[in-house]
Amino acid sequence: MTLDELRVLIKVVDAKSFGQAADLLGMQRSNVSRVIAQLERELGVTLLERTTRRQSVTEAGRAIYERALGVLAGVDDMLRVTQRIHAEPQGHLRVTCGAAFAMDAVSAWIEAFLGKYPKVTAEVEFATREIDLVHEGFDLAIRAGPMPGSSLVARRMGQFDYGLFASPGYLDRHGTPTDPRELATHQLVVFTGDGGKPEWTLHHPQQPDCCKVSGVPRLRANAGAGVRSALLAGLGVGQLPVHVAQPLVMQRQLVPVAHPWCPAPVPVFAVYPSRRYLTSKVRSFVDLACESLSGLTAARAVTDTTSTDVHRLYGKQRYTSILIRRKHRL
Repeated sequence: MTLDELRVLIKVVDAKSFGQAADLLGMQRSNVSRVIAQLERELGVTLLERTTRRQSVTEAGRAIYERALGVLAGVDDMLRVTQRIHAEPQGHLRVTCGAAFAMDAVSAWIEAFLGKYPKVTAEVEFATREIDLVHEGFDLAIRAGPMPGSSLVARRMGQFDYGLFASPGYLDRHGTPTDPRELATHQLVVFTGDGGKPEWTLHHPQQPDCCKVSGVPRLRANAGAGVRSALLAGLGVGQLPVHVAQPLVMQRQLVPVAHPWCPAPVPVFAVYPSRRYLTSKVRSFVDLACESLSGLTAARAVTDTTSTDVHRLYGKQRYTSILIRRKHRL
């Protein structure tokens, strides 16, 4: 039994004539009769009583007809839902993300999304607690870090690359560390928003072994904005996402240190209750965020600063002092 066969039955009952139903459906009368006969064989009942002059619907035929109306109405409703899903984004989008470094990126994504889709309104909750998307009515969450086992759907959008940074003023007072082991004697600014411990694991692109750095933090902050503010104030060395630090480096407010050692990248996920029936507003927002994250990867080049770049960005005097410190270590 197919939906098309049910449509033929409905049309025959409504038209009260095989011939009229055939004309309305654009079919031959013999084909309409064949469809009804096939339905009767499949269902094992007589749907229509036929004579040479008239036809009438049987009791079984009336019951099947009414149910067929309900089935096709449900199908039409599903098609309308699908059309809305694939239509231009509209409605209210509710997003949550951790109150960490993702705040800067998510805020920029929301601004770009609202600018692109004028029929959308948005609400963003920056939370330090784990939010129940289903019971609290959120469309999706942006979460950074490894994803624990969950019944929710998680789509990896990209990653945040991190580096170590300090202000020029701090480095003038305490020296510029070029090796991660030197950080043990420096003042550290530690982010604790993800429950992190005051121990950093740093990686080198050309060395298989990692280097662990621990010390007594000068400052602990549970928000990325607090870490950034402390570094700009010259309170020590800290980790920042490269896309956050890059404009500050270009403005000579921060300097990459211990390069090319850096923390491991942090994966970023879009999390939503179900992959099925994903609305156009959610799908479009996640696509925009993924595109933005792929563009942020290019910012990683700021931590690949060569000696020529250091000379250009921070001036001849700072470049010379770095070279002198390296010479003394040799």
